[in-house]
Amino acid sequence: MLLVQNQTSGKLNFDGSVINLENSETYQGPATALPIVNKATDLAYVIYTSGSTGKPKGVMIEHRSVLNRLNWMQKIYPISHQDVVLQKTPYYFDVSVWELFWFALNGATLCFLRPGGEAMPPAIIETIKRNAVSVIHFVPSMLNVFLEYVDAKGDQTVRQLASVRRVFASGEALAPTHVRKFNHVLGNKTGARLTNLYGPTEATVDVSYFDCPIHDDFEQIPIGRPIDNTRFYIMRDGQQVRLGQAGELCLAGVCLARGYLNNCDLTRQKFVNNPTNPGERLYRTGDYARWLPEGNVEYLGREDCQVKIRGVRIELGEIENTIRECPGIADCVAIVKRYAEDVTLIVAYVVTRADVDTRELRSHAARYLPDYMVPNHFERIKSLPLGPSGKTNRKALPEPVLFGGPSSREPASLF
Repeated sequence: MLLVQNQTSGKLNFDGSVINLENSETYQGPATALPIVNKATDLAYVIYTSGSTGKPKGVMIEHRSVLNRLNWMQKIYPISHQDVVLQKTPYYFDVSVWELFWFALNGATLCFLRPGGEAMPPAIIETIKRNAVSVIHFVPSMLNVFLEYVDAKGDQTVRQLASVRRVFASGEALAPTHVRKFNHVLGNKTGARLTNLYGPTEATVDVSYFDCPIHDDFEQIPIGRPIDNTRFYIMRDGQQVRLGQAGELCLAGVCLARGYLNNCDLTRQKFVNNPTNPGERLYRTGDYARWLPEGNVEYLGREDCQVKIRGVRIELGEIENTIRECPGIADCVAIVKRYAEDVTLIVAYVVTRADVDTRELRSHAARYLPDYMVPNHFERIKSLPLGPSGKTNRKALPEPVLFGGPSSREPASLF
């Protein structure tokens, strides 16, 4: 079905039904409600994963899953006709689902950011100021960039963001440094609150939530507790682990997708029967996590992002969080580079606010990390490359300069 106006009517070859919205006859006929033919388990949409953990896959989401997610959000973080939600996520990423539809539950206003503006802090600030935006979402990588920009601009820019009362972050691990920076730049000055959300596309956007502390006395930011009608299982070898033990996070409940479009084999691999509760359907996230004593869940990283060097497990996320805590560091991404069968290096890409004493940086890493996790090389870059969703694009990181020059055989000062 194609919707047209007078100026476009008849200009396109289209085999389906064409409806001219400016034709008065379009609005004539019976006004009674159409019969209800849809069910809660009907397909609402198919959206593709980003491909950050492999080849993009079409995920089939049902109506009940979307409504459960939206109704939970309205219950926990209610918005009213006075709120303005900023739609800044490109529509092909699943965060856009709640950005696009949540406002309609209670008469709020939806504000669209200019195309491409999600990577432009000045455009975001201007839109917030002009439209009195009160609710906004960031991927942690872009949140860090945004906060650095606001901090550099000063209190006048902060005052332009006074209407924002709730900021949601998801899509990547939210680091303690991100939360402290948010509190320093925005939260303590405007009263805005930051909430950490977690969830894979296969479980309808988000499945857990954690309201970040407004003080700075904390060491970790959990992914929190399950949303309504959602259950968490942390499994190892087909059994649930004990409190505090690490395992694979598996999800159950009405949040689960129907499966992958045209990929029955992968659907069977990832959507499995719960061995501890037969008949219940689980989604295996591939994420490692553990239960904390207060009932929150701590995210420990992805199974496919945990690497071993000479048989020792390396936690790249822990390296990144440690280096971000060093004074003068704006952001960091750590990767493992293999140059030969017996030559594997940890490379830390760092974005600095000013000149950083390299010995102090290395000393800081050695103070908080075991020797085998201290980066072998630090590479300065102006900014982290971001993908369309705002996540760090690790594949776009430049090749590190490990040597002083083409003719040099000695490593450069490892920064």
